[in-house]
Amino acid sequence: MGSTSDMAVMEECGAQLEALGVPFEIVVASAHRQPGKVHDWAASAGDRGLKVIVAAAGKAAHLGGVVAAYTPLPVITVPMKTSDLGGLDSLLSMVQMPTGVPVACVAINGAKNAAILATQILGTSMPEYRDAITAYKREMAEG
Repeated sequence: MGSTSDMAVMEECGAQLEALGVPFEIVVASAHRQPGKVHDWAASAGDRGLKVIVAAAGKAAHLGGVVAAYTPLPVITVPMKTSDLGGLDSLLSMVQMPTGVPVACVAINGAKNAAILATQILGTSMPEYRDAITAYKREMAEG
């Protein structure tokens, strides 16, 4: 995430990943204030065994795009609600990525959905995560 102020929302992502049995790491690094840290982390993500990245940021919200520029891994972005424009600024900056640097984007503050989508992506090649999503959706349907 781009700032520690995003942590309250992104805790929902971590909780959902834990519930689905998906290991994860949390890193706070601003695309604007710490570009070197973002580069080093994103460029080495695949080598460290990561398969999907969830990037959360607000306002100009460049983190997801910068991460996507440095890794071949899929990147899911979570636009943070902001005091300025209610998160529309974050959302629009994420969905308007240039050709060649795509990111998936969930709803404003949609951290839980980001975790579910990340698990679904993992499930395309890892049966344990497909099974976790199948069980999650079954439980959701049963109410």
